[in-house]
Amino acid sequence: MSAVRPLPLPPPDDDEARRQAALDAYAIVDTVPELAYDDIVRLAATLCDVPAAAISLIDHERQWFKAQYGFDRCQTPREEAICDRTIRHPGQMLVIEDLRAQSEFAPPSLRIGEQSLRFYAGMPLLSPDGHALGAICVLDSKPRALSAAQREGLEVLARQTQHLFELRRYALEQRRLLSEREAFAQRLEDARADLQRRNDQLEHNATHDALTGLLNRAALAQLRDNPAAMRQLQHAPYTLMLLDIDHFKQVNDRHGHLLGDRALRAVADAVAASIRQHDIAVRYGGEEFLVLLPDTRLATAAQVAERIRQRIAHVALPFALTVSIGLAASEPTRDWSERVFDRADQALYRAKSAGRNRVVVDDTPLHE
Repeated sequence: MSAVRPLPLPPPDDDEARRQAALDAYAIVDTVPELAYDDIVRLAATLCDVPAAAISLIDHERQWFKAQYGFDRCQTPREEAICDRTIRHPGQMLVIEDLRAQSEFAPPSLRIGEQSLRFYAGMPLLSPDGHALGAICVLDSKPRALSAAQREGLEVLARQTQHLFELRRYALEQRRLLSEREAFAQRLEDARADLQRRNDQLEHNATHDALTGLLNRAALAQLRDNPAAMRQLQHAPYTLMLLDIDHFKQVNDRHGHLLGDRALRAVADAVAASIRQHDIAVRYGGEEFLVLLPDTRLATAAQVAERIRQRIAHVALPFALTVSIGLAASEPTRDWSERVFDRADQALYRAKSAGRNRVVVDDTPLHE
């Protein structure tokens, strides 16, 4: 019979922590059975002519079996695991030909069929940096010995098991790297989207009035300086509307600027609710608004203006709110920015002179 090595002292805490960390890096403990490992333990049992074999991993205070053949337990307490003694000498096979003949070992609870465990042979499973993770072991309920070929075969199977472990860790690492790349790509996309949102917001702030949300004069200037937009605007008749809040200075003087701001927002809301999506509404000055109605003739624009005037007249405020509106039209290819604006401004002046709170349509002939 082979002599049994004296029982080694437990490893220092630092060594055990590093060994446990090496095992944890494979994330293999408590995983489901896998055919590749099951095949290895069946082959080990066949090669060594024994009824049982296992791939055992020493995890904290237990021995856990990644694969087992010939018994049905998935784990045992670490203190009774012979494999725990095996990993104390990495690189060396531990063979115990008859456990009953060795007083150093308490009778293990693991049984082969209905019989007590008598024979054990285990080869440590090592990480690349030499930490013993567990063992591949063969077991029997009767004493026996291993031939040199069987020992060599068990060593080969231990190396193959280690290769499987490394393939698993490589796959885990690749998944981790892929996840990191995907997370990095997502962060880049989020940053790009955030930058786009910020740029859009800056552009919006630059072209929109902060109080009313309508376009501002800068946006109107951009439109005038855009040849493509001007060509699109002038391909059909259009109408220009100028709107001015009546007695707005008195509103601010009597009721304060907070209510004055409410009045401005109410007018902007009435304008926005009365025009089409492609129409252009601008806060042109303090209490002045400009509305551009593409592809719209005067008669239709006058109806829109009257709708706006009536909406504003019914706004719920502590004072009466009214507006004066002037309208002017242009035919295609005529310059709206000067002539049409001047005619709309003249119509607005006449609306105010006639008593305010009204719509006045320019009656200047389109063809002089």
